[in-house]
Amino acid sequence: MAYLAFKYLVSAAMVVLVSELAKRSDKLGALLASLPLVTVLTLIWLQLEKQPAAKVANHAWYTFWYVLPTLPMFLLFPWLQGRLGFWLALGASALLTMLLFALFAWLLRPFGIQLL
Repeated sequence: MAYLAFKYLVSAAMVVLVSELAKRSDKLGALLASLPLVTVLTLIWLQLEKQPAAKVANHAWYTFWYVLPTLPMFLLFPWLQGRLGFWLALGASALLTMLLFALFAWLLRPFGIQLL
């Protein structure tokens, strides 16, 4: 139980660090947020928990493919926020991401990459 609490504490600390840094510097906060910190932590946790190498590798592999359709959201959100406000822009960006993810999964399927 202590190990699980430790994982929560370290993982939450990363999110708090990014949000606090973003308050002080837009660029530095975005730089830190853009780093694959959650993925790196997950890979570490999986390794420490002695998961099979294939599971650890698959996590990194699928993370790559899942990140790609999320990238347009980071361009759309700032543009929409000034026109629709925060919540509607966030909702529209999330909807776009879901649609792009479904399209991306469909496009990759003929290449043997099963995302869904």
